[in-house]
Amino acid sequence: MMLATSAVWFETSLAATRAAANVRDYLQAFHAADSALTLCARSVVAAGADADASAATQAASGEPVEWKLETAFEAGAITPVAQWPGSLRAPQCLTEPWSLATRADARAYLLTSRGFGRTSDSQVWLQMELVIDGETIERHWRRVVARPF
Repeated sequence: MMLATSAVWFETSLAATRAAANVRDYLQAFHAADSALTLCARSVVAAGADADASAATQAASGEPVEWKLETAFEAGAITPVAQWPGSLRAPQCLTEPWSLATRADARAYLLTSRGFGRTSDSQVWLQMELVIDGETIERHWRRVVARPF
């Protein structure tokens, strides 16, 4: 009886340790992606009028989808932070211009960030819809539920 109880407690301890490590990896990746998204949004807002001309010519009429393609994401993504402590890779961010049909005067962007934990499997994807209309800046945040690639 004592041996069975000890084995159960040991298995429970192992499961709790694995769960804690998984939560730590997720939080590591989440904070990396969130920071990359914030830094990316700041750089887009700071670019201001300089980005107007180039964004107007490249803007997608529907919601941008380049972030779903691995080659496009890897080619266009920037790393706003050289290294994130405890992460396998530095977080990445992709900025895609977006043309809003209902608000022709507004500049809109879809920002997508990817943060990593200690392994390549622990990734968190976050997005922000950034709309700049004159002096008004709107930020709409969302989490990407499934990894696109």
